[in-house]
Amino acid sequence: MPPNTNSRSYDEASYHTMEASVDQLINATPYVDLEVAHTDLFEGAFKVVTAVFPSWQREHIKFVQCKDGITNQLVRATHLPSDFTVLVRAYGKGSDRIIDRRQEMINMITLSSENLCPPLYARFKNGLVYGFIKGRVSSVEDLGQPEQAHWIAKRLGKWHKVKLPQADCQACNGQKLWTTMRQWLSQVPAKYQNPRSQHTFAKRFDMKKIASELDWLIKRLEVLGSPIVFSHNDLLYGNIILDDQKGEASFIDYEYGCYASRGFDIGNHFNEFAGFECDYSRYPTKEFQLQWFEWYLTEYNSGVAPSIEDLETLYHEVNGFSLASHFYWGLWALVQAMVSDIDFDYMNYAVLRFDEYEKRKQQVIPTL
Repeated sequence: MPPNTNSRSYDEASYHTMEASVDQLINATPYVDLEVAHTDLFEGAFKVVTAVFPSWQREHIKFVQCKDGITNQLVRATHLPSDFTVLVRAYGKGSDRIIDRRQEMINMITLSSENLCPPLYARFKNGLVYGFIKGRVSSVEDLGQPEQAHWIAKRLGKWHKVKLPQADCQACNGQKLWTTMRQWLSQVPAKYQNPRSQHTFAKRFDMKKIASELDWLIKRLEVLGSPIVFSHNDLLYGNIILDDQKGEASFIDYEYGCYASRGFDIGNHFNEFAGFECDYSRYPTKEFQLQWFEWYLTEYNSGVAPSIEDLETLYHEVNGFSLASHFYWGLWALVQAMVSDIDFDYMNYAVLRFDEYEKRKQQVIPTL
């Protein structure tokens, strides 16, 4: 018998057992056999929420469309007599090509058990119904304010200690981020149907060079040894809810969450200081970053303050992985430009992200 044969069999059996238990968690979430059309969001949301909460009557429900999202369509439904609010999210057209919906549900179930996100109430054909976090949506300006930044850093320190209940060795012990990026790269079409998108694509992008560049970037970043943690991966201002009375931040939208380098999650957040206008002059200074890292690491290490060496190490990680963030969302936008029906100029966004990648690369790589 070859060495370690028994060990491999045991690991395989354990893997299938754990995967089955994860599936049971997902299947325990109620399923509503309905589809919410993007052309009639309120009617679809009404049918879904009354299937989940049968006692709700239409005249007692207030619907508000949340219009900040560029991946999905989101409706806030409030039952006025009880002042109870849920969110109904209808997946964007073609978004399953870039988002692992099973992973998203695992994320939500796990985070809810850790009191880091509201409950998942139901699934439907093309979306989810889940709880609403009271507070205010942060602004681009909030991200750079010391008080609010402190709340965000502490919250992310808690997130990065979460362990998902699954046996995917690649996800738990490796960098799932690279797998996702390579999958997106493979989905970029040779030609776009939209003439305007195709003109920009043909003028700006050489996908063979981008594929080669991705391989090079991965090799450069892996030597940094950034710890693999459960990451949000999309901490833009619209996904951060602030409670000014409690003095804390919460995160929403968990569809991009997976195991990834901590440097990526933080570097991506710092890139989001630029907002959708991509004003990268807002990228935080080293002084701001070091203070942010102190708040984050103190929380992550359960109250133990970091050393100067810890702060400098994280600084190099984050600024290196900020390059991967531009690459990540650039590829994402190239796929979205092909499949999405949301009114957003994805192709131009891809250009902005890859342009900033090239600019930042010249500044960051020599310092790594």
